[in-house]
Amino acid sequence: MAKIPLPTCSTYDMLVVGASNAGLSAALVLGRARRRVLVLDGGPPRNAPAFHTHSFFTRDGAAPRQVLGIGREQLRPYPVEVCALEAQQAALTPAGVALTLTGGTVVTAAALVLATGVSDELPAVPGLAALWGRGVYHCPYCHGWENRYGRVVVYGRGEAGYQQAVLLHHWCSRLSLCTDGPAGLTPAQRTHLAALGVTILEAPVAALDGSLKCLRAIEFDDGHREPVDAVFLRPAQRQRSSLAAQLGCAFTADGVYVQVNETGLTSVPGVYAVGDMTGPFQQAILAAASGTRAAAALNNELIFRDSVAV
Repeated sequence: MAKIPLPTCSTYDMLVVGASNAGLSAALVLGRARRRVLVLDGGPPRNAPAFHTHSFFTRDGAAPRQVLGIGREQLRPYPVEVCALEAQQAALTPAGVALTLTGGTVVTAAALVLATGVSDELPAVPGLAALWGRGVYHCPYCHGWENRYGRVVVYGRGEAGYQQAVLLHHWCSRLSLCTDGPAGLTPAQRTHLAALGVTILEAPVAALDGSLKCLRAIEFDDGHREPVDAVFLRPAQRQRSSLAAQLGCAFTADGVYVQVNETGLTSVPGVYAVGDMTGPFQQAILAAASGTRAAAALNNELIFRDSVAV
């Protein structure tokens, strides 16, 4: 399904912001529920740099672009439009929600599904950002299998670094924890990591050496090079869009994620949030599942709200 340059009308049954796994999944359910839906594409998905999508039932190993292409194509029979414009402002109205798009176009609907995702705040290590998703990863469930025989490094320190090193040791037998300076580990944590065969590297990091398709080594300030096939880290994250904040949605205690109930409903009636923007358990198939669940809950809510008792 090709993107349209402009919405074909100003009022829809539902608006979906975000056209990756969560947003397209929500749009599919809503379209099949005979809802007129506008999907606004906010740009490339978070996993766009990756070569493959993993742990996605029936699509394990497919390129992210291929998965989304199939998703768009399968929207074709239904009353769903995918628009290339970005939603820049959001406001509540007596009838639901209004979004102002790039160029000033305003569209309205009774309800809104936010699938705007998060942005990863990567460490400022030269070479690291260029290898994100292509040698530098965050999820062992997505990339642990491919690196089970490789030389793997966890980049982190303190409790977070320790926890991820313990997790990764299940996949990788040749594992090191690179703390890029003082490790911040307790004696008990050091003893545990040593028992697991995890080497601790505390020298400051100078750069990652590699190409866009191959990570080769970590270079340290002292001149030492550590050959490595993959680096795993847990980057800080922030919301990719301000729309949830504009609408007054509540956030989790850490201020990072949009707070939702079990169906994806935010603290604002008629506004749902799905996918990575709602919590740290982030996989493509989980995002798709959250979109399906929220869309069904939203559709049910509106059916009963709008029905007239006989």
